[in-house]
Amino acid sequence: MKDLKKWLTYSLIVQIFLVWLSSFFPRWIEKYYSQGIYMGLSKVFRFTFGWIPFSFGDILYGLSIVLITRYIVLFISHKSFRNKTSIYSVGATVSIIYFLFYFLWGLNYSRENVYARLTLDEKELNEIQLLELSEFILNETSKTLNKIVEIDSLPVVIHYTKNQIFDIVPGGYENLQNRIPDLDYRPISLKKSLISLPLTYMGFSGYLNPFTGEAQVDYLVPKVSLPIICLHEMAHQMGVGFESEANFIGFLAAYYHDDPYIKYSGLLMAYRYSLFDLYIANPEKAQDLLARTPKGIIKNIEEMELFWAKYQNASEAYFKAFYDGYLKVNNQEDGMKSYSNMTKLLIAYKEKYGL
Repeated sequence: MKDLKKWLTYSLIVQIFLVWLSSFFPRWIEKYYSQGIYMGLSKVFRFTFGWIPFSFGDILYGLSIVLITRYIVLFISHKSFRNKTSIYSVGATVSIIYFLFYFLWGLNYSRENVYARLTLDEKELNEIQLLELSEFILNETSKTLNKIVEIDSLPVVIHYTKNQIFDIVPGGYENLQNRIPDLDYRPISLKKSLISLPLTYMGFSGYLNPFTGEAQVDYLVPKVSLPIICLHEMAHQMGVGFESEANFIGFLAAYYHDDPYIKYSGLLMAYRYSLFDLYIANPEKAQDLLARTPKGIIKNIEEMELFWAKYQNASEAYFKAFYDGYLKVNNQEDGMKSYSNMTKLLIAYKEKYGL
């Protein structure tokens, strides 16, 4: 047993090297893992855990935290336990978890990016493109707003229950599959997170559990933002690793959805990102566009910002700093800022395929 633990510990070094090496072979990863092994694994996981009405992954994480805490307490308080525990025991455990994470999902960080998969032109943004996109998104958001409310000074209030939203949102991927065939989202495994309150205090609206394939969503968020959060996490389930790409794919699924409430949720997210990028490039033009934005849209944006402001705390910065480092280690050099890179993808997609 000791030899096995030693072997597993040393294999961790090899695994780290191989994961690093995989980033240099995105086409190979795309063909054999993301479009091959992972497609099978993801369907098996969604079939196995999707029917369970609660988040199995959250329970798994909870049990893990209890076991780790117990291990630390025993290690500190009992000399006999420390004597039986070696660095190889810890190393073997970390090695197994590392292997499972990257084999079950993490290698998607090394696949071809969306630019390559959709043959889009990857180039730097200019002010004219940002203004055109922002005006287009504003126009689409305003039109969708007017389909839902009588006057555009009223915010959108989604009258569906949150469970009904969960049932409705997958329809966006059924429509999007006509344009991007490999986005086959079946079966469904979309869950409200049992740790929604801690997630909110950490500043996160959802996550994908790589060990169960469940898309976990913060169930406390305002209903107007819930659809796009669901679609973002579902994109991760289909092997979309980068956060900007999950935002982009999630937006397209919302945009092509038949339901105006779902479409509005996606447009609202896209408008916030495009307007922010425009503000960085030209604050005056961004302010002008904001002044022309219907009050109903402004009120919905304020609703989301007030929600997150209510839960802001000192620990949030530490959790986000940790996640920022995690993203950078996994080929996303912009870290947390990478979420907003969806604007570049939207412009490239719109120029080639239109919206």
